[in-house]
Parts: sequence; C-alpha cells; structure tokens
Amino acid sequence: MSACAPTRTDNPSRTSRKPGKTRKSRPASDGSDRHRFRIAGADLSASISVFLIALPLSLGIALATGAPLQAGLVAGAVGGIVAGRLGGSPLQVSGPAAGLTVVTADLIQQYGWRTTCAITVLAGIAQLGLAALRVARSALAVSPAIVHGMIAGIGVTIALAQLHIVLGGTPQSSAIDNVRALPAQLAGLHPAAAIASALTLAVLLLWTRIPGRAGRMVRKIPAALAAVAAATMLATFAGLSLPRVDLPSWRSHALPELPQGPVLGILAAVLTITLVTSVQSLLSAVAVDRLVAARKEHPLVHRSKLDRELAGQGAANVVSGALGGLPIAGVSVRSAANVSAGGVSRHSTMLHGLWIVLAALFLVPLLDLIPLGALAALVMVVGVQMVSIAHLRSVRRNREMLVYAVTLASVVLAGVLEGVAVGIAVAVAVALRRLTRTRITADEQEGVHRVRARGQLTFLAVPRLSRTLGQLPQGAACVIELDGSFMDHAAYEALHGWQASHVAQGGTVEFTGRAGGRISEPASETHGCCRPWTPWRNHHCDDRPRRAKAHQLASGLSSFQRNTAPLVRDELARLAREGQRPSQLFLTCADSRLVTSMITASGPGDLFTVRNVGNLVPLPGAESSDDSVAAAIEYAVDVLEVDSITICGHSGCGAMQALLNGPSGSVQTPLRRWLRHGQPSLDRMRSRHRSWARISGRMPTDAVEQLCLTNVVQQLEHLRAHESVARRLAEGTLELHGMYFHVGEAQAYLLASSDEHEIDEVFDRVAPAPFALQKSRA
Repeated sequence: MSACAPTRTDNPSRTSRKPGKTRKSRPASDGSDRHRFRIAGADLSASISVFLIALPLSLGIALATGAPLQAGLVAGAVGGIVAGRLGGSPLQVSGPAAGLTVVTADLIQQYGWRTTCAITVLAGIAQLGLAALRVARSALAVSPAIVHGMIAGIGVTIALAQLHIVLGGTPQSSAIDNVRALPAQLAGLHPAAAIASALTLAVLLLWTRIPGRAGRMVRKIPAALAAVAAATMLATFAGLSLPRVDLPSWRSHALPELPQGPVLGILAAVLTITLVTSVQSLLSAVAVDRLVAARKEHPLVHRSKLDRELAGQGAANVVSGALGGLPIAGVSVRSAANVSAGGVSRHSTMLHGLWIVLAALFLVPLLDLIPLGALAALVMVVGVQMVSIAHLRSVRRNREMLVYAVTLASVVLAGVLEGVAVGIAVAVAVALRRLTRTRITADEQEGVHRVRARGQLTFLAVPRLSRTLGQLPQGAACVIELDGSFMDHAAYEALHGWQASHVAQGGTVEFTGRAGGRISEPASETHGCCRPWTPWRNHHCDDRPRRAKAHQLASGLSSFQRNTAPLVRDELARLAREGQRPSQLFLTCADSRLVTSMITASGPGDLFTVRNVGNLVPLPGAESSDDSVAAAIEYAVDVLEVDSITICGHSGCGAMQALLNGPSGSVQTPLRRWLRHGQPSLDRMRSRHRSWARISGRMPTDAVEQLCLTNVVQQLEHLRAHESVARRLAEGTLELHGMYFHVGEAQAYLLASSDEHEIDEVFDRVAPAPFALQKSRA
C-alpha cells in the first residue's frame, strides 16, 4: 500500500458460500456480467476512435509482413473480440502489432504463409500453457533495457523495409540488404508513390500541430486515418498510377496447414512468437493500468490480471491463426487511444473488433482505393516511433545503455530471438561486473581517517577491505563511508569484527552514506536480535523477561534527535510553513501492534490518522455517540479535502473479542458503552441474509477474524451516513477503502469493492510492490 490511497484490486474467484446467500453483482467496469450486456456511451465512442486507428494500421502491418492483407483485418477483429472478451486487461486493445512485423515477415519468407498461420496457433497454445502455470509476472522480470532495445531494433528494421515501399520499390530480405539497396532505390524513384507517401508523412507529422480552434476540432479525427484518407483522395482524384490495396474475395482466403520444415526451426519460431507477443502484451497491460490510474475522472476499472491476459492473448492467437490471421499482441498505441477516448470497460475493445468485421465485409471497394505507399509510410512512422527518446533517457539514467545498444544492434543484424539472447548475456555480464567492482580508498583529513567503499560489498571485496582497515592507526577516529546498496554476510562480519577491535583499542568508528548521513552501527553481540523498533516492543533477547523501563521514552527521543531528526528536519519545516495536506484519512484501531506509518510506507504529511478501540465509526445521532470521531471526519473531508478514507481493521482485535463474548456484568463502563457502536457489525455477521466476508479466496479462520472483517465493511456503511462524506461521494470526489491487516502474517488485505450502493465483502491480498528507487520529497 502506498502513502496515498490504497489501490483497488480485482475480485478473486468466488469460493464456497452459504446456502441462501444472494450473489452480488460485479462492478460494471469489469465488463464480464454474464446476465446483462449493457454498453456505455463512452465505450461506444471509444470503440469508434480505436477502430479508425486500427483499420489502416492492420492493413499496413499486413503489408509490411508480406502476408495477405485480409490477414491484418482478421487479426484486428479477433484481437478485439476474442482477446477483448477473454483477456485480463479490460481496456487493452489487441491486434496485429508492429513489434511482430519482422518476426512474421521472416517466417513467411522461410516457411510460407499457411505454415506461419499454424505456427501462430502453436504459439497461442504455448501462451495458454504459460497462463495455466501462472508465470505472467515472471515475464516482467526481463530487463527494461533488453525490452526497449528489442522494440527499437524491430522499429529500425521496419522503417528500413518500409522506406523502399514509400519510394515505390520492394524491400529486401534483411535490414543490411535494405541499407545497401537504398542508393539504387533513390536513383529509381517512383514519383507517384513518393508523392502519396510524402503527403501521408506530412499529415502524420503535422496533424497534431494544427493551432487554434480548427486544430482542436480536426484532432478529433485520428492522424493515421486522416493521413491515409488524404493520400487516397489525392491518388484517386489526381489519377495517379501506383500500387493500391487489393483485397481478394474471402472465398480464396488462405487457411493454415500442418507445419512443414525442420522441427527445431518450427520450435524456434513458436518460441519467438510466444516470447514477443507475451512480453509486449504484458508490458502494454501494465502501461494501460498506469494510464487508467492517471485518468482523473473514470469509474472503477479493475487492474489487469496478467495471467488471464496471457490466456486471452493465447486464445486470440489460436483463433487468429486458425482463421488465417496475423499473430496478435496487446498494442500500446491503440490501448492508449482507448483510455484517452474514455473507454470504461472491455466492451469498447470488443466493439472495435466488430467494426473491423463490418468494414472487411462491406467496405472492400473503399479499402481498395488506398495506395500501398500510404500504408507503408504509416507503418514506417510507427517503426521510427518505436525508437523512443523517453526510453533512451531512462536507459541512460540507469546506466544500461550498453545493454540497450547491443540488443538493438543484434536484433537488426541477427534477428529478434538472437538479439534478445545476446542482450540477456550482456545484461548478466554487466550485472556481475557491477556486483564485483568495488573501489576502496582511504585518506586522512584533520586527524580523521576516512575509508570510502564505492560499490557492492561482497566476499570478493573482503580482502581489500580488511587490508585497508588494517592499515588504520590504533585508537584513531575513523569514518567509514559506504556507497552501495548491498552488503553480504562476509563483508558485514569483516566490518563488525574490525569495529569491535578498533573501539576496544580506544578508537571511534562512524558509518555514513555517500551524502554524509549517519548510518546505525551494526547490532552488538548481546542484542543481535534487535531491530530499529526493538526498544518499543516487549521482546526477549535472552531467557529473562524484560519490562519497559522509565528511561525508554527519553532514550527513544534522544535516538530520534540524533539519527532521524537531521533527515526529516527540512521536510517538517516545509510542512510547518505550508500546512498539512494529507491525501487520506486513515481510521484504524488503537492496538499497539499497528504502526500505521510502517504498514503504509507513509511519512510526515501523508496520512490524517484517527485511532480508537475497534476502529469504530459511530452513526450520526446515535446514543452515546463520540463527537471526536465525527469531528475528525468532518475536518478531514471538508477542511483538508482528503481524496480517500480508509478504515483498517486487524487480526486478533481485543475489541472484537469483547464484543463477541458479550457483556460480563451489568455495570456500563466507558468501554462497554463505546462498544455499542460495534453491535451492528455483530448483527451483520450473524444475519442469514448477508454473505460472509472472505479473505483472499478463503473463509476466515474463526469467529473473531470473521467479525474483524465484517466490522470493516459495517463501519464503511456507517461512514457513508455522515453528511460530509455522503456529499463528497455524490460529487465523485471521494473514495472509500476497506483494509485488513493480519498481524501474525504481516500481510495487508484490501476490500475488493466498495461502491456507492453495495460492498462486496472480499478482501484481496496485497502483493509486494517491485523494488523501485524513489526520490525523497525533502
């Protein structure tokens, strides 16, 4: 969970439910309601926008591969309908992808078109197998430099090949041959084809730069459609003699045949198609999630289920290959258009596939007017755009330019599969070099001996480290500057042993980072089990029980002033000047085991936190209501204008146990009066008219856990009864989230759905986020 609002996740598969319980409907944005098929107006308009982009691109990619032009239309339709319906990314648009152009063209040239269709079917079956093994996340482990280098290499190859068609010629079999043949192609320029292509390129490049009101109006038409339409009208009305689209009758459409060729070659082809389509589709799905999250106004759209998306892509490739279509993958450009056009469910993707079917059946005479040079120019621009400047900057910033450049060159010179293999080998070599490269220096300044260690400290660096440390004079003041993100056990023991010996001889040792920030010393032998938060927990470093001592508070404050205050002083000073602007109200239990900043990875100014016994939200006007909770809610919603409110329960809640056990006497103590606000949660759990809450696809382990989960759901309903919350929800400017933290597992769970009308009582496990370096706001 981030420091901001919790992220909504998809519903898991439903497990056992109590007899007589009604099944709750899924959010509309999932687009998978089996009983109703309702199409939102936003989906309809988005599907048309995507269709207008996909139609010329599907024809252009088919032309670039050397496949029948109908194959591009088949792939576009199947990608929209099959992958759109079965895939796990609701707003991702699938179809023939430019990234597959080079691979497919090589297969057609080597094995023929019908065998290539069979290879596509086998690749789809392989994707289904990978999805069944649930390895989709593993595909994202490939270095971004390799992926970007592969895509850029494919883009360069596409651009070089299509340049020959733009000039009125025929591309060669390889990128090197295309470069060698370019002078002769320029000498034998085809004027009509060059004019149509030049107009296409001009419209593509200038369409989004038209200024003023006219520019805003014309930009509603996709640049790809406008460019191809302009070239078509020029060629038609000017009577230019040049090659055009020629869609033969569907009766003569070629279907797959049994693969013919060497077995190892066929297997390598299947592996290549599977690799490229899977990686491109999964990366595109992740990118779509980011685009949806960045969209300011949108209904609930589930995050992508990558294994399901991989299965959907596999099914689409099986169908496309069987119907004589090109290989299919998720496409970032069309997916981004779908998101920006306001698509809200998978219906937009499916409808765009339907429009392609109708165009293939009824618009053939119009499509036959399109010059091939216009389609080639369109695909050439797409190829050039695949060499992304943003990717280059990212790779350079992360010092991966060598991996990127070698992968790009290898793909252009040798092929996709070979290029990726070379890129992986170079990436491994670079990683090993960085792991083993450590620079250790020592100097003296004003009587202080400073040792600097640049790079990772592993056992390979221990001899040099020990030699440098051994040369420091006894009893001297020493500063050890560590500039690396990794230290193995051997290096740690070497530092720890030297520190203990040096301090025993009267010296001092201080560990710092590169910026000079002080690093806590290694734990002592006596308290090796301790962690930074150890002084505040009732732990046992040995067999003797320890009690909290009176000086712990002062000791902790002293530690804060020494270690933490210098790091956060600037940030706290900024907050003191600007005031607090938290993004979220976080209402949780007063239990000492819940450290909100730790489990949410938040810092100063991120959360407006309210804690009470049992994370309860009294209903407005309830008997013995607590105005402090209502006041905090009103202040957070109306004054601080938070974007979301989270109610967080936890396992082993003492308040829920007391509520479940019932009153032990007749005396109404403050605690018993307070727990009255949890009675609706107990009634909800015992009701036969409501389904039980579930946690990550399983039922709760006992009644206490069931009540803890149910209480989160019930308190969210209480929260909606507050006037300020109801008003912001109606305006669409506030989100509510439910959360459950299992203390024993150190595992957070998020409530799958909490829309305005009903709550789906399923808590999904929060997976660890991928490692990322983030800049401090301070």
